[in-house]
Amino acid sequence: MREPVRERTTSPAAAAEDLGDFTTTPRVLAISALALVIGVVAAFVAAALLRLIGLFTNLFFFQRFGTTLVSPAGNHLGPFVILVPVVGALIIGVMARYGSERIRGHGIPEAIEAILINGSRVEPKLAVLKPLSSAISIGSGGPFGAEGPIIMTGGALGSLVAQLFHLTSAERKTLLVAGAAAGMSATFAAPVASVLLGVELLLFEWKPRSLIPVALASVAAAAVRRHILGLGPLFPVPPHPAFIGTPGLLGCVVVGVLAGVVSALLTGAVYASEDAFAKLPIHWMWWPTIGGLVIGLGGFFFPQALGVGYDVIANLLQGDTPMRIIVGVLVVKSIIWSVSLGSGTSGGVLAPLLMIGGALGGLEAHFLPFEGAGFWPLVSMGAVLGGTMRSPLTAVIFALELTHDVNVMLPLLLAVTVAHGFTVLTLRRSILTEKVSRRGFHLSREYAVDPLEIIFAREVARTGIVALPSEAKWPEVATALESRRPVDRPDRPGPLHGRHDQRLFPIVDADRRLVGVVTRSRVREWIEHAKVHPDGQLADVAHEEPVVAHGDEPLRVLAFRMAETGVTRLPVVERRDGTLIGMVGLSDLLTARARILEAEHRRERVLGSGLRLRVFGRQKPLA
Repeated sequence: MREPVRERTTSPAAAAEDLGDFTTTPRVLAISALALVIGVVAAFVAAALLRLIGLFTNLFFFQRFGTTLVSPAGNHLGPFVILVPVVGALIIGVMARYGSERIRGHGIPEAIEAILINGSRVEPKLAVLKPLSSAISIGSGGPFGAEGPIIMTGGALGSLVAQLFHLTSAERKTLLVAGAAAGMSATFAAPVASVLLGVELLLFEWKPRSLIPVALASVAAAAVRRHILGLGPLFPVPPHPAFIGTPGLLGCVVVGVLAGVVSALLTGAVYASEDAFAKLPIHWMWWPTIGGLVIGLGGFFFPQALGVGYDVIANLLQGDTPMRIIVGVLVVKSIIWSVSLGSGTSGGVLAPLLMIGGALGGLEAHFLPFEGAGFWPLVSMGAVLGGTMRSPLTAVIFALELTHDVNVMLPLLLAVTVAHGFTVLTLRRSILTEKVSRRGFHLSREYAVDPLEIIFAREVARTGIVALPSEAKWPEVATALESRRPVDRPDRPGPLHGRHDQRLFPIVDADRRLVGVVTRSRVREWIEHAKVHPDGQLADVAHEEPVVAHGDEPLRVLAFRMAETGVTRLPVVERRDGTLIGMVGLSDLLTARARILEAEHRRERVLGSGLRLRVFGRQKPLA
């Protein structure tokens, strides 16, 4: 008698190790080393981009050479300021047409698209053209932030480094996101929010294999930033109370709802603008020029709307901003930002959203309870960011890291959650994913445990199958096949009708341990051969090293094994001794999915008429 198949069985201790919490391998160490290098380089790239923006701002608005970030609002160009964004936008249109169309947009959708569509491969020229075009755009008055371009530039850097080595697509994705997070971390001195942004928007997973390198890159960039750009916080604020009471919390709900409304309006305005430009009978190269004209007109009447606007954000958070500035930001900044972004020019969305949210909070401070100078602009700033980007955790931590005001964590969490809930219920997609969807790629941003991860092979294994003894002779096997009755049932002795579509037959020994498998056609060939040579045993034609599943393995592991091997039917065995439990196939994986769907959609009353309450010695139905 042949030995049963044992090479795939392990001890219970080894089984526990195989089924650990995480699937990360030591490969993460090499990827983390590369991520650290990317983080350091990305910090210098971020500093260079900020200085490049300063250079173009000084050249365009003040006709002088300098790299210090200055506000365009202090220019003395008069009506000629209208032409500055037009010239910058014209340059960007030419760069996009003859350089790379990928420089258009605000960076994050392009990074998402590179991950989803291009295997995390980014063109080398994009690492140069994206920051250059963004610096020209912002430096010529574009109402954008530097974070979107640096996210795309850092992502391009990470992708280029990854392409120099023999890496998988998943590893290239990790390094792309590591570069993106490092760039944002260096720009805003917000390392934790940068990692969360990577998780909520770019990684599409929450696994140590990707989280560890991304976090290390963000930490490296933040550490280097302290030496080349200085310490945070970027926007210091006056101290706020540790607890604001019930009226204050109710005010946070109001802030969240209003922020959700503004987020929905901003998202709709951007893509309405994009649709309007798409209807123009001119090449898209000229669209940014029209957007630049709108920027110039807005900047002429309200200069504070031009450029990044960090100075305006800082003033809003200090709580001493005049109503004229607040209204101007809400109206002018929103209009020129949505129109110019829809025109396809290059720039980011975070800083404008912070500015618009801060202005909304400044307006709300006139009718909400006073909780300290700049309190409501700060809370509203985070709420608009979370509602528009659909990244609530990023918005909360980002606001905290920008200000270092831990006391506002609870109000921020409430307002951001309300704004996030409002936009989730009213908008199908966020301002970041709508562009990806319009290119034909739907993106789901819901993170959940795979249902196949929590259902095990033993739960779905079919036990009513035909299993053949290894020592069976051909007359027995032929009878079993003709009558559709098993020679042996794996779970307990006794006859049982098998499945009519069974095409793979487990072969077991006397102790029901798996010896091998054989296909239906091979069994029939063996029977015909055995009629002439009756001394043979069924074990002689068995495939002795079958692909098997263990009863304690989750179905996700089985799905991957089927995909890797091309085998769609697996015998399920006990890990300890190889005893056959049953069979599992592709249809069983679908059955498991159906079970999860039923759990999500079937409504039932658990505590009902079966529960009785004893009252004065008598039993009375509770309902």
